[in-house]
Amino acid sequence: MFVQHLGFGYCHQFVVLFVAFIGLASDICSWQGTKVPAVVRAMPKQLFIDPAETRAPTALRFPEVPVHAYATPLAEERRVRGDAVLIRILRDMLIVRAFETMLSAFKSKGAYADIPFAYKGPAHLSIGQEGAAVGAALALTSDDHVFGSHRSHGEFIAKGLAAIAALDADRLTGIMEAHQNGRLLRAVERRLGGNDESRVAENFLLLGLLSEIFMRSTGFNGGMGGSMHAFFLPFGAYPNNAIVGASAGIATGAALYKRNHAADSIAVAHVGDGSTGCGPVWEAMSFSSMAQFARLWPGETPGGLPVLFAFINNFYAMGGQTIGETAGWDRLSRIGAGINPAAMHAETVDGSNPLAVADAVGRQRDRLIGGDGPALLDIECYRFSGHSTTDVNAYRTRDELKAWDAHDPIALYAAALKDEGILDAAGEADLRDDVAARMKAVTEAAVDPDETPPVDIAADPTLIGDLIFSNSQTAGTAEPVELAAEPSTISRVRQLTKKARFGLDDAGERLSPLRAVTLRDGLFEALLHRFSHDPRLIAYGEECREWGGAFGVYRGLSELLPYDRLFNAPISEAAIVATAIGYAMEGGRVVVELMYADFIGRAGDEIFNQLAKWQAMSAGALQLPVVLRCSVGSKYGAQHSQDWTGLVAHIPGLKVVYPATPYDAKGLLAAALAGNDPVVFFESQRLYDAVEIFESDGVPEDHYTIALGAPAVRRAGKDVTILTIGPSLYPALAAADTLAAEHGLGTEVIDARSLVPFDYGPVLQSVAKTGRILLVSEASARGSFAMTLAATIVRHGFADLKAPPRVLGAPNWIVPGAEMEATYFPQAHDIVDAVRCDLFEEPSAKRAGLRNWDDLDLARRGL
Repeated sequence: MFVQHLGFGYCHQFVVLFVAFIGLASDICSWQGTKVPAVVRAMPKQLFIDPAETRAPTALRFPEVPVHAYATPLAEERRVRGDAVLIRILRDMLIVRAFETMLSAFKSKGAYADIPFAYKGPAHLSIGQEGAAVGAALALTSDDHVFGSHRSHGEFIAKGLAAIAALDADRLTGIMEAHQNGRLLRAVERRLGGNDESRVAENFLLLGLLSEIFMRSTGFNGGMGGSMHAFFLPFGAYPNNAIVGASAGIATGAALYKRNHAADSIAVAHVGDGSTGCGPVWEAMSFSSMAQFARLWPGETPGGLPVLFAFINNFYAMGGQTIGETAGWDRLSRIGAGINPAAMHAETVDGSNPLAVADAVGRQRDRLIGGDGPALLDIECYRFSGHSTTDVNAYRTRDELKAWDAHDPIALYAAALKDEGILDAAGEADLRDDVAARMKAVTEAAVDPDETPPVDIAADPTLIGDLIFSNSQTAGTAEPVELAAEPSTISRVRQLTKKARFGLDDAGERLSPLRAVTLRDGLFEALLHRFSHDPRLIAYGEECREWGGAFGVYRGLSELLPYDRLFNAPISEAAIVATAIGYAMEGGRVVVELMYADFIGRAGDEIFNQLAKWQAMSAGALQLPVVLRCSVGSKYGAQHSQDWTGLVAHIPGLKVVYPATPYDAKGLLAAALAGNDPVVFFESQRLYDAVEIFESDGVPEDHYTIALGAPAVRRAGKDVTILTIGPSLYPALAAADTLAAEHGLGTEVIDARSLVPFDYGPVLQSVAKTGRILLVSEASARGSFAMTLAATIVRHGFADLKAPPRVLGAPNWIVPGAEMEATYFPQAHDIVDAVRCDLFEEPSAKRAGLRNWDDLDLARRGL
């Protein structure tokens, strides 16, 4: 049996607790010579939950939420901002409107201003929302970062124009020359020009965005992002996002980075009113409001993170109306009261008035810079255009559309400027003419393949694939960074110095996990080294701090790391992953933990659509050095014991690792932490207490890395190859013993170690020698990564095969509880049966296990 072969198996959680207890007991004896109760030392709580206070009768009261409270006279705005800025606001709104009108024309008519072009991509337009976009950008600096939605062309343009207005000529020139080595700038100079650096930069902004929307190689993201994903980091326009509400968590992670690095700037999540129905948005707001920021973290701040949730509330999610139909609130700003006692300082703002928006965003920005975040703005405006260009407005009446015509933000604002004497009709006409001429010129350049060449996949068929991973590493500091204590003084490290580095004694007997370094210890050592040599690395997840992680990997790190480097996150898997992405986008490095691999489903979009895709969608401008640790459960049944490696490996853009030995766990995690690509790092709960039995020198105390992708031959053989994933290595070794002793078969056992990338060379060499291969995994066989491996081996090793490859995985039904688990995951006798009955087809062979079913019959039944 697997359990017997390992020598620890199902008792792993008892060992975790026992080892933790031993460590705490040693602290009792050594901590400044004073005995301290173990429970106090293990769980140092600074926050006392007082029953007298919590059980006392009282009533909750909520802050008043201002609604359309802006009342500053335009004359006062004129005095403060000056005429030039007020006129620029109108011009910027006109630019946004013209840009969106141009896209609408291409989608609906195939031409704009007599320029024909077949635009095949999406166009989610923001006509009517210009006041919200331009007003918000006016109150931000170029160092403030905005994260948008699928409908964020307006926010992108407005943020870029505002940044250009704030940056000096030398800075603008440097930014434009650095982008694509000046390639886009050369096109601007040839076709558009400009009488000053700001004008050139504005043309650069518009052509770069439109080229990206048209998926041209000169686009800001090399044509890899398109309409819904465009961004340009130097102007503070961070990624727009096609997934509703997804920017909320990413912006929160960006704000976490800004808080940790004392940046004098904020992050803004531009999301829509429909996103209030999305769980990840609520998770992000909750995460940003955690009380520990003010009560436990270093520094003196009154609140949470410097993130502004700017809900662009156009009253419709798509065709569903939020107020009165799909939501329960009457004013979106009410939802802040459900997050923290300050109700997120929520306000409802008139988004048709750019000055009202600028006022509210400016005040919230000041509040966030002062440490009193997060904040929420309900920016009400009206989308005149449809959700997309196929929208026929079946969900709203002509009367409603007509009623809102009188509240067009451009018309209202232009009228106000003229009433105040800031602008006359001729001046307005000049603005409109200039914008129209510029938009036509930008469009002509954008559709010209000589100036903006299409992405040439034919010339480079793997171009997109080459953008998926950087395959680069970042070295840590040569000297250790300062920690809260010297690592050698903490009990976990002292215990490790007393453990054997190799897991077998002189007689070849396996040592207990109390006497030898375990897989859990290897993970800890890799983490400790990286924390000691990389001040940018932080870690968080569920129960990661005083608890030490649910399975003890982090135990001891809370004695070395302050809260801003290691902290407990809420049970918000989507926010855990999304914030890690935002933190990495800002330049940080993150290792986050989902307690069980089964919880991947709670962060599906964040892992599969965000973490996996932004490096390629940015054409390499972004790197996401995020390691996502996931334990694969045992004993806990259908919702806590699933191997989802195949699910994750199926998604391009994620490296996937699944070590089975302490040596590999330490070396592979060290490599993942040093790398600049996202890695999903699976860990079997049954293997946390495994000791090293393969590397005769044991697990080195010093730092080392193992390159991802290289499988390891664990046992040589000439008759059959067994390729294993994760913990199936150990029953395969037991099966190899039986096959040799009882059937005279030499078995070559290969441990995959990594799934993505994967080097097939050693496996194909083995198959060339043995002619037969069995692939063993604890994942359900259907759709598993073992099936992918088998298919590739058939394709490239067909001539060497003497029998079809056999995949032995878990059955295609739910994982049962502990008492039945051995009947579900492949055991040594199941492997022996598969080799004898399927690969060698021995006439006299009888299956010793329970897997005597007909696979084709099961498939017919959906199993």
